[in-house]
Amino acid sequence: MKTTLSLVIPCFNEEDAIPKFYNEANRILKEMNLYDNAEFVFVDDGSSDETMKVIHELAKKDERIHFVSFSRNFGKEAALYAGLSKACGQYTAVMDADLQDPPSLLPQMLSAIQNEGYDCAATRRATRKNEPLIRSFFARKFYKIMGKLSNVPVVDGARDFRLMTEKYKKAVLSLCERNRFTKGIFPWVGFNTKWFSYENIERVAGKTKWSFWKLFLYSIDGIIGFSTKPLAFSAIAGILGILLSFILITLIIIRKLVFGDPVQGWASLVCIILFVSGIQLFTTGITGLYLAKIYTEVKQRPIYIVREEN
Repeated sequence: MKTTLSLVIPCFNEEDAIPKFYNEANRILKEMNLYDNAEFVFVDDGSSDETMKVIHELAKKDERIHFVSFSRNFGKEAALYAGLSKACGQYTAVMDADLQDPPSLLPQMLSAIQNEGYDCAATRRATRKNEPLIRSFFARKFYKIMGKLSNVPVVDGARDFRLMTEKYKKAVLSLCERNRFTKGIFPWVGFNTKWFSYENIERVAGKTKWSFWKLFLYSIDGIIGFSTKPLAFSAIAGILGILLSFILITLIIIRKLVFGDPVQGWASLVCIILFVSGIQLFTTGITGLYLAKIYTEVKQRPIYIVREEN
């Protein structure tokens, strides 16, 4: 009989969190009467601690546990793709091992799909309680900017934690790009999605692997991956720069003809040069980022490389 529910858990240095997640998830699965008809798909993203040792020990005791271990750290996006590729359940849930994605929501999410006709049940954080203020501020700004630039709706506070049908999962896997931004891929494929909000939950163990710099680069990947508007903005900036230069040239000519005194001062000239140079570097940088993404895709390297799996 086909497995009903697959739990995909990407892991990077989560040796302390995995046993706690496993116990809590099993408790919820028993309440849902799915304990014997569910599977765990752990994806080790090149951990440097004892994550794989913990997974091995669990797999020896529980035949429902499957795992994929990468040859190195390929990133969470690659781990999500690998986990979804290996999941065999009729429904698939993507969850973090640190229990910031509460398994207690699974019954409601499954009910939304089975009884209300949704293809996906997604989650979002209603608040960012206990999160650093600066990080929270920039996160909110990112979602606002993403919402204006992108053609796909990215919900503020959206988590990767979601439950999906097999049809939805196959649609996500059909997007096999190397530069993956799951928060954009999920809404891009469409389908009917029901959202569940919950208060921010602290990790049960370990430390977050997402530094401010990593989140910043991740946000840039998201904007570039799902919007070409930055290219339009750079073109507009160039046009405005040209118009401004024409206006300034005209004013200088008029001042020379009328007063016999062109604009004086090297300071103003230097400021103009720096301003125009800044625009040029900015637009060139935007173009370079898009070219870099194209370069990565053209090489057709694998999204991940497996070191071990069962």
